[in-house]
Amino acid sequence: MTGHDVIHLRGLEFYAYHGVMPEEQVLGQRFIIDMDLYYDLSKAGSSDSVEDTIHYGEVYQVIKACVTEEKHQLIERLAEVIAQRVLEQFVCKTVRVEVHKPQAPVPGIFRDVSIEIWRGR
Repeated sequence: MTGHDVIHLRGLEFYAYHGVMPEEQVLGQRFIIDMDLYYDLSKAGSSDSVEDTIHYGEVYQVIKACVTEEKHQLIERLAEVIAQRVLEQFVCKTVRVEVHKPQAPVPGIFRDVSIEIWRGR
């Protein structure tokens, strides 16, 4: 790869039941996922064929399953699971996963709480 080709998935919103507090595990809340997939897109750019890229619709389905079909206490764990599954199922070299928890149980006024991880092969 000569450049830094990236597929971005931004603002994927799901309602799920992750959290340390018992209320979070029962009531649930919104989670927002941002993901970057680092992959050489030059072949897809030349061929105009979906077979030569990473199908972001399929990536979305993997992320959705990770967020909505499992429960974790920590958003760090959720991010790790998402990164592992995407790296297992797609040919990207590196992924960046950011998990936002905008209604985190924090006693104060804030816009967002998030964590970010980078994982690669």
